[in-house]
Amino acid sequence: MRNTAGRTRRAIVLVTAFVGLGGVLSAPLASATEVAAPVGETVAVAEATASETAVSEAEVAAAPKVSRDEVINRAKVWLTANNGKQVPYSQSKVWKDGYRQDCSGYVSMAAKLAKPGPNTVGLFDSHTVAINRKDLRKGDLLIDKIGGSNSRHVVIFEKWADSAHTKYWAYEQRGGHGTDHRILSYGMSDNSQYKARRLKNITG
Repeated sequence: MRNTAGRTRRAIVLVTAFVGLGGVLSAPLASATEVAAPVGETVAVAEATASETAVSEAEVAAAPKVSRDEVINRAKVWLTANNGKQVPYSQSKVWKDGYRQDCSGYVSMAAKLAKPGPNTVGLFDSHTVAINRKDLRKGDLLIDKIGGSNSRHVVIFEKWADSAHTKYWAYEQRGGHGTDHRILSYGMSDNSQYKARRLKNITG
């Protein structure tokens, strides 16, 4: 019994170390390591992510048309919607207008998509199409859909900030700050995880 217990403890330590180094585990092993985490929160996040990613063709088709000016004007609203301040960032809360207060919820609001808004993967896979970054126009998006909910991001392109087209003005909802309007360079390098995308329901 002593030797078996020792092997079990060593296995748990090895599994924990492997996960900490970014290893990928099968479902049975992963479930064994979740004991140390708040299980309820882990399940809730996983269910929300799966639900938001699954976007039906009917939902995409039902999205109302939105002009490029409308996307920008709607994006501006959250800069002062919180009693003159920006809407705070949250992956779990929704704002008074019914949209989630994270980056994809914000973009969904600006684009008139269904509330509370698909997540970043849903925006990328279902609601947008690929474009060349040199063709970016007002109201287009730059999306990084790689990784988890704390690494994915999406921003709204407004206009170029330099003649070389290496920087641009953008609207975004970012952690630790909330709604912002600033100059960015996400997606301007060839190997960037950010990809230029165009909303399927945008006009003009």
